[in-house]
Formats: sequence, C-alpha cells, structure tokens
Amino acid sequence: ERNQADVSEAKAGRTDLIFLIRFRHCCLLRNQRCLLAYLYDRLLRIRALRWEYGSVLPNTIQFHMSAEEVEWFNRYKKSLATYMRSVGGEEGLDLTQDIKPPKSLYIEVRCLRDHGEFEVDDGTTILLKKNSQHFLPRWKCEQLIRQGILEHVLS
Repeated sequence: ERNQADVSEAKAGRTDLIFLIRFRHCCLLRNQRCLLAYLYDRLLRIRALRWEYGSVLPNTIQFHMSAEEVEWFNRYKKSLATYMRSVGGEEGLDLTQDIKPPKSLYIEVRCLRDHGEFEVDDGTTILLKKNSQHFLPRWKCEQLIRQGILEHVLS
C-alpha cells in the first residue's frame, strides 16, 4: 500500500521515490519467491508422505496440515490410485508396495499392537495380536510395517 502511494507521488513528479519504490518492489518479489519455494517444498513432503504412510495419514501428521494441504493430499491419492489401476492388468499394480527391492519373498514380523485378523493369499487368516511373531509374504505386510502395526524381525 505504501508503494502504491509512492507510485502515485512519483507520477506526480517526485522522482526521488523511484529507487525506494524499486527497492520495495524487489523485496516483495523476493518474499513471493521464498513463499512459493516454501509451499512447493511442503507439497513435495506431502507427496512423499503418501508413499511412506500409504493412503491414510496418521492423525499426528494430519493435525499439522492445512485444509488445502489435506485436500491436495486426497487429490494426489486419488490420482495415484487411478494410475495404478490403469497399469498392470485387471487388478492393477500397487507401486507403493516394494519401495526397496526385496531380498526374500517372506519375512519374519512381530506385531507391535493388536490389529485383528489378517488374510494371506492362500486364504488362511492370521490373528495379529501384540507381541506375536509370524512368517508372512513381504508384499502383504509391508504396508502394515510402514503404518507401525508390524515390525520386521531381523535374525
């Protein structure tokens, strides 16, 4: 607002204000670039959260996000799900499963908290109770490991 007032005065003939107007304008542009860089960095971090935690964010993280960021996360989640359904045949391809290449197909896991029943590919159901250990397919339990329900037991 002060710059606008000084521009009006400069148009009226006060040429000594031109350097001050230019300086303020450069400061405003710098602040705008910093703000845009900050917002872009937050979007990149929110996108990384989708790959790290899956489609449901923990409440502790979601609490620190604005409504617009939550909306952006939900749109990104839907867009990613649409893409994953479009590739890989009838069932689609879950790109978020194996972020790192697996060393073995089955891993030993320990349940950190009660989760309930968990169905494996062959149709058997396993009851995931706190402190129980199981030998499960990696791709079936990787999402639960990222959510903090299971822990990979290293021999």
